[in-house]
Amino acid sequence: MTAPHVKRAFKYRFYPTNAQAAELSRTFGCVRKVYNLALDARTEAWTRQERISYNQTSAMLTVWKKTEQLAYLNEVSSVPLQQCLRHLHAAFTNFFGKRAKYPRFKSRKTSRKSAEYTTSGFRFRDGRLTLAKMTEPLCIRWSRPLPEGAKPSTVTVSQDASGRWFVSLLCEDTSVVPLPATSAEIGIDAGLEHLVTLSTGEKIANPRHERKDRARLALAQRRLAKKAKGGGTNRAKAQRKVAEIHARIADRRRDGLHKLTTRLARENQTLVIEDLAVRNMVKNHRLARAISDVAWRELRRMLEYKCAWYGRNLVVVDRWFPSSKLCSACGTLQGKMPLHVRTWTCDCGTTHDRDVNAAKNLLAAGRAVTACGADVRPQRSSPGGQSAMKQEVSRREP
Repeated sequence: MTAPHVKRAFKYRFYPTNAQAAELSRTFGCVRKVYNLALDARTEAWTRQERISYNQTSAMLTVWKKTEQLAYLNEVSSVPLQQCLRHLHAAFTNFFGKRAKYPRFKSRKTSRKSAEYTTSGFRFRDGRLTLAKMTEPLCIRWSRPLPEGAKPSTVTVSQDASGRWFVSLLCEDTSVVPLPATSAEIGIDAGLEHLVTLSTGEKIANPRHERKDRARLALAQRRLAKKAKGGGTNRAKAQRKVAEIHARIADRRRDGLHKLTTRLARENQTLVIEDLAVRNMVKNHRLARAISDVAWRELRRMLEYKCAWYGRNLVVVDRWFPSSKLCSACGTLQGKMPLHVRTWTCDCGTTHDRDVNAAKNLLAAGRAVTACGADVRPQRSSPGGQSAMKQEVSRREP
């Protein structure tokens, strides 16, 4: 089987000099300014029932650079400024296609600090990356090698809230090869007590990364709350401390999900998961923290692209499928099942673990979908009916 041409981003941490940090900070500010100006112009045209194209905003950028108020835009590379206009145009395309909400203005405090360079805005030779308007290459910590012979098509530089600098190189990776086909199939039931429960009976514990650092995070947030609001350096230090703890939690969560999803995608030919309305679930304020910590949406996203890489099949079962209350042995649908019932016995005499039974039912439903495209959605008894997963997250997380 031939290797697919996969566009893959390789992200590394780097340590800029003071001059490079100042140049990049100016670039971030100019990118944000141009984006907001273009969004304001397109919004004004939208109120007149008119549409502005990317070419028109690009012409506006040329005019803005010639004004006295915006002459500082000439001090940074024009490539990231053009790229932010392309990103804005893509955002409007998604909005008009009803795939996204209306674009929002970028905030100096809360928006992501980033700038994207195309091939005309950087030089990559012998493992040394030099950006436009800079004389020295970036000091990058190459934590893993790039694919052999890879040439970055775009380079994205960013700085997170904790002050760390990152560079992401988008390359064509031919090393991603579909794995040999296997007969293994797995049903995956997500939860809060356990991160996932597999149809094989294996249960992956919920690492609860946020809970492990909750005391440190609460202390840092209390110290931040006591700092006077304004431009003081003490408040900025306290904000960075909070951001560092959040970054530590996110890094550990992402690392754990990568290891889990890679293992599942490599070992199984077919993976079956449940479609979860995470956006609706987090509206439950008692459970929003716990649901956000398990990161079900990120788990699904990783499974989607890794299954595509390795030639695996990912089947998504409808969220209303009663996986927990359906006997995986005889197919009998039980009535009400309180959440404190973690094991139950069917009339056929089979004793089930609630989560393992749900994973087995998801696997069976996934097989039906794969075989004949069967509809696994049950008839809802009432408009207020809930799926098994919705019931699972109705418990108050301790």
